[in-house]
Amino acid sequence: MIKIAHESPKSIFDKVQAVTDYDYALVHLFEEDPEYLALFRQAKESGREIILDNSIFELEEAFDAEKFAGWVLDLQPDWYIVPDALEDAKKTCNQMAEWNIKFKNLPGKKIGVVQGKTYHQIKTCYEYMDKIAGVDMIAISFDYSYYTHSFSHPNKYVSWMLGRVKLLGDLVRDGVINTSKPHHLLGCSLPQEFAFYSNYDWIYSLDTSNPVVHGIKGVEYREDGLWSKESQKLFELINHDVTDVNTILYNIHKFRWFTNGSKV
Repeated sequence: MIKIAHESPKSIFDKVQAVTDYDYALVHLFEEDPEYLALFRQAKESGREIILDNSIFELEEAFDAEKFAGWVLDLQPDWYIVPDALEDAKKTCNQMAEWNIKFKNLPGKKIGVVQGKTYHQIKTCYEYMDKIAGVDMIAISFDYSYYTHSFSHPNKYVSWMLGRVKLLGDLVRDGVINTSKPHHLLGCSLPQEFAFYSNYDWIYSLDTSNPVVHGIKGVEYREDGLWSKESQKLFELINHDVTDVNTILYNIHKFRWFTNGSKV
């Protein structure tokens, strides 16, 4: 079973937490929002599993490494995502090397994100994370530009969805995937993507705000998922006062069914 987390506004944090497997924290909000930080301190105290993200998707560049290490030491999450560089394999590997020198005694387990613009770059970055960097988990993103070339489609969301499916299949085919190491899927294009991974027991977890954002917008998942996506980042809705959670909870249940089927 793939563990699932959905980022959500603070107003329904507890309701979403009740129907998810762990909590996914955006580090840049710790400094901006004391209430948000308090929710994760409570989650830590209650024994919830936590992944701390470096907020690269939200900020378009990773959070400052020194400050990020400070938050890892402070919160002591179960996992943390080492600061990476969007689609830049070389820079991502270099930053990981620097991290391993400066911050090798931090608590928790480290996640290395694979980056790159071509299959060769992505494969090389993966192999670095797996064989050299010594990360505890490897993460693969949902929106590499590579996907629009590897699986060309007029609907970019379909390209992203099936592009990641194809990438993982290609990495398996080429013997690159280390099936003894857990993997994390970062984000989501279309929710039905995760039905493709029922035989990949090396996928440990995923995170996405997709069912929450669409629920807030009044968009209910269809039986076959979605074929378009609301272009709204959840952190922009962190203070949104949600009064009706019915569509959100329906989408979350449907998302879990796509992902884990009868194992929900």
